[in-house]
Amino acid sequence: MLSHIARWWPLPALLVWATAWGVFALAGHLGLGALVGLLLACALGVAGSLLADSWWRRLMVGLGFPLSLALSGAASLSAWHWLLPLALLLLIYPLNAWRDAPLFPTPRKGLQGLDTRVPLPPGARVLEAGCGLGDGLLALRVVYPCAHLYGLEWSWPLRAVCALRCPWARVRQGNIWRADWGPYQMVYLFQRPESMDRAVAKAAAELQPGAWMVSLEFPATDLVPDAVLQDRSRPVWAYQVPFQRRSTPGSSARSPSKPR
Repeated sequence: MLSHIARWWPLPALLVWATAWGVFALAGHLGLGALVGLLLACALGVAGSLLADSWWRRLMVGLGFPLSLALSGAASLSAWHWLLPLALLLLIYPLNAWRDAPLFPTPRKGLQGLDTRVPLPPGARVLEAGCGLGDGLLALRVVYPCAHLYGLEWSWPLRAVCALRCPWARVRQGNIWRADWGPYQMVYLFQRPESMDRAVAKAAAELQPGAWMVSLEFPATDLVPDAVLQDRSRPVWAYQVPFQRRSTPGSSARSPSKPR
């Protein structure tokens, strides 16, 4: 779906902006006032930004209406009212979430074949760290239908949407870097390259021997993968604890597992 939206860019942004203007005009026609109209239109813009495929397009979609309204002078609003669109964006995309992975969705078939390379026993506990709207959980369910799936998401609104889309998974709100990864046989990530070192350190410290860390698209550059799926637009990298680290002078091939 996102690939089709990206293909027609900027038409999706124009449609969201036009619809937001329609909602704002309708609110005025119904006598709801400019502030209510601003809130409704901005909420629509932020919801539409969830479908964009990059952070700068999400900003364009989400902030397009309030910026155009401010420049047009079509409404007389107090200065603090213009902070509402930014507050809505921060509610959906908290700052720490932007630093990790600002709503990168996993393709529905992006993990196909992972079950053959990384088999899991029935009932295995699989966590998606940073589950967003639930696309990763949907992809995991395709390849691990007998697993117990869990999702962890910092944003309350995204967590709520994910829970609605994935009622068969246990989705909760929380910080992926503070949560304990120890109870899971697999932790799945679709993060930024810059956060992979942090993910490796956390997985090495908390995951049980034999458990897996799986990353979509971005590899852990200091580790040798135990399984790789590269016959697709976004490769999948799988690493089993204890991790096999790339050889450096004076270091061993595998990192020792932590004492149990």
